[in-house]
Amino acid sequence: MRMMPFRPMLFPHWREAGNLIPVEEFRENGTLVMRADLPGIDPDKDVEVTVSDGMLRIEAERHADEKGEEKDYVRQELRYGPLSRSIALPVGVAEADVTASYKDGVLEVRLPVLQRETTAKITVSKS
Repeated sequence: MRMMPFRPMLFPHWREAGNLIPVEEFRENGTLVMRADLPGIDPDKDVEVTVSDGMLRIEAERHADEKGEEKDYVRQELRYGPLSRSIALPVGVAEADVTASYKDGVLEVRLPVLQRETTAKITVSKS
């Protein structure tokens, strides 16, 4: 470990990084697609997707089993409680056109991206 170069933390509040929802983003036929990994979460009760001020916000909550049994954990890596993710949207995304669906533990948010006008070259005339 001593040979490893020092790397600055990506998250200034590293403890909060565990509550981030993992996502992937890609473009598909002029649409920005974001997929968030939310297994074991009821999308009807425990997921909220909002868009405002150019930001997409996904909030979810994973509830622990409440069977009242003491478990002798060897390892516990699953996160329980509130999870969230805020992502800046590209310029030109119409908030009303954003759609979301949930299937097999994956939340998919689709955002149609407007095509930017191409840059027109202006000829400079001499006087």
